[in-house]
Amino acid sequence: MKIRIAVQKTGRLNEDSIQILKDCGISIDNGKDQLRALSRNFPLEVFYLRNGDIPQYLRDGVVDVAIIGENVLIEKGEDIPIAERLGFSKCKVSLAVPKSIQYNSVRDFEGKRIATSYPNTVRNYLEKHGVKADLHIINGSVEIAPNIGLADAICDIVSSGSTLFKNNLKEVEVMLTSEAVLAVSPKISTERKELLDKLQFRIQSVLRARQSKYILLNAPNEKLSAIIKLLPGMRSPTVLPLAEEGWSSVHTVINKDKFWEVLAELKRNGAEGILVCPIEKMVL
Repeated sequence: MKIRIAVQKTGRLNEDSIQILKDCGISIDNGKDQLRALSRNFPLEVFYLRNGDIPQYLRDGVVDVAIIGENVLIEKGEDIPIAERLGFSKCKVSLAVPKSIQYNSVRDFEGKRIATSYPNTVRNYLEKHGVKADLHIINGSVEIAPNIGLADAICDIVSSGSTLFKNNLKEVEVMLTSEAVLAVSPKISTERKELLDKLQFRIQSVLRARQSKYILLNAPNEKLSAIIKLLPGMRSPTVLPLAEEGWSSVHTVINKDKFWEVLAELKRNGAEGILVCPIEKMVL
C-alpha cells in the first residue's frame, strides 16, 4: 500500500514540492521525463501532472493527496479539502491594465475584455462588485493580450511583478493571495489516510523548523532575567553555567521573522557571543 501524491510536472512549484519531500527524509527514484516515480524509503508514489489537471485527479481518487497552488483549488477545486498550508510558492492573482490607462476602481472593468486563465476566479470577484465583463480564456501567457488588441486587461498570477512591467502593464486589483497547500482527495481510503498522517507529521516538523532559529548566547548573570524575558522559546530557555564565574549560556528557539528585532534587544541587555543556527526538524 502506497500513498499517491501529485506534484506539478514542471516549474517552481515542482522544485519546492520535491524539496519538502526530501526535507522529510523521502528519497524519490525519478528519471528525466518520468510521469510516475516511487520512493525507496517511504510508501509513497509521486505523479507528475499538469497543475490544472490535479484537482480532477484528486476528485476522482486517482491520487490521494497533492501539493498544489491554492489559487488552482479556488479556480477548479473548491470542494477539495486542504490538510496543510505549506508556506512556499506564494503569489497573488491580480487584475492588471496597460500603464497608460488611468485606473479608478473595479467599476472600470464594466464591459471590458479581460484575458485570463482563471475565469471562475475573475467572474466571482467581479460579481461581488456588481461588474460585468467579457472574459477571454487563454491557456498560457496572457500578458501579451492587451498589446495585440485581444483584451483591455488581464488577470494572472503575480509574484515579483517583473512580467507585468516588461509587458507595459500595472497591477490594479489583488483578487486573492495564494501559497502551496497539501490537498486531499475526498475518496482517500482509511489505510492511505494513516499514511497521510505519517507524511503530514514529517511535513509539520519541517515547516516548524523553517520558521525557527536555534540561538545560543552568553549572558552575565545579573542581566539573565531581562535576557530570558526576550526569549520565550518552545517552553522556556535552557540556562547552563559557564566555566567563567558570573556568566551563563542560554539556549532557545525563536521565530525567524522576529530574529533581528530580538537580536538588537539581546545586545542592548548585555548578551555576548550570540550564535544563530538553522534547525533541520522540529517536533513538538
